[in-house]
Amino acid sequence: MVTDLLHNIWLVFLDTAFWLLIGLLAAGLIKSFISEATMKRWVGGHGLASILRAALFGAPLPLCSCGVLPAAIGMRRAGASKEATVSFLISTPETSVDSVAVTYALMGPLMAVFRPVAALVNAIGTGLLTTLVTDDKDTASTHDTQVAQAVETGCCSSGKTESEAQQVSVSSCCSNKEPESKKPEPSETVVAESSCCASKHEVKPAPNKFMLALSYAGAELLDDISKWLAIGIVLAGIMLTLIPPGWLAQWGDGLPAMLVMLLVGVPMYICAVASTPVAAGLLLAGVSPGAVLVFLLVGPATNIASFALLKQELGLKVTAMYLFGLSVLSLMMGLSLEWLLQVQGWQIEAVLGEAHTMLPDIISWGSAFILIFLAMKPLRRAVIPQLG
Repeated sequence: MVTDLLHNIWLVFLDTAFWLLIGLLAAGLIKSFISEATMKRWVGGHGLASILRAALFGAPLPLCSCGVLPAAIGMRRAGASKEATVSFLISTPETSVDSVAVTYALMGPLMAVFRPVAALVNAIGTGLLTTLVTDDKDTASTHDTQVAQAVETGCCSSGKTESEAQQVSVSSCCSNKEPESKKPEPSETVVAESSCCASKHEVKPAPNKFMLALSYAGAELLDDISKWLAIGIVLAGIMLTLIPPGWLAQWGDGLPAMLVMLLVGVPMYICAVASTPVAAGLLLAGVSPGAVLVFLLVGPATNIASFALLKQELGLKVTAMYLFGLSVLSLMMGLSLEWLLQVQGWQIEAVLGEAHTMLPDIISWGSAFILIFLAMKPLRRAVIPQLG
């Protein structure tokens, strides 16, 4: 039994290794070539346009339900509307380039296409529902507060009254004029040139963005998801070993099974990548594709720990609408998938333990050992210090 379990866990890992490497690399390139300032600029403002931009921008980003929170809060405090923030909060953790790649490997092209489409529908629909409980003044007031705080805490702020500030400005580091009665000493000139407001700066070479992408993908991002990915792969291996195919089908399919997946997924913390092998195991055990899709949508997008922070940043009404819209739309997308499969006669089947056979063994095994090497932080740092 133990030997079979370890064998199945290894097979699941082989299934995901190559596609996970491809997804990690794509995520690193996105991170390196798209700045945070660009992200914040795209999702500012109100209405459908900002909701669409937030959903489309967040979909490929490799952030899980906890990792997306600081990014979304930073956007919100930088002036993004509440509805755009909610849209970003849903589309980002529900899907990413790496999770889509793993979905393709474990559940085939149909689920790999339908999953991100469903995530975008969830994000846009919930964002639109959020407009029913938001005030147009919310964003402006938040943005004004942030600007005021930035001015008060800037490196050149004197923190004095207006009259005092006028006196200080005559000789401050930001002043363009010096008092006529005072000539700068040589030592003062050196200090001025090295101050935070000096016009001269040391020119540093621009970092290699491709190396930054590799460092982010092979170190920072992998470190963030490796624990949860390992848990997901082990759970999938357990399901493959202990649960007979079709066993969970006795508990029903359709809406009842989707409601069960909703209750299981909402409080759970699991990232989009780690949820994929678990979902494949559920599919193999007999859970319907629609119910599996519900789990894939709500599991990564919500967890109990995030609700208190969302309430603090967005308010109780917006948080409640966020949970309501996500739940209802996830159920609708699950039912839509079931209807589509029935009408078209299509099938979605898990290929746990079989996906790696589509690739040459050297690629599957090589990818697996590369991932193991990168996940071992001390070894990685010793051999490739640039990755950190």
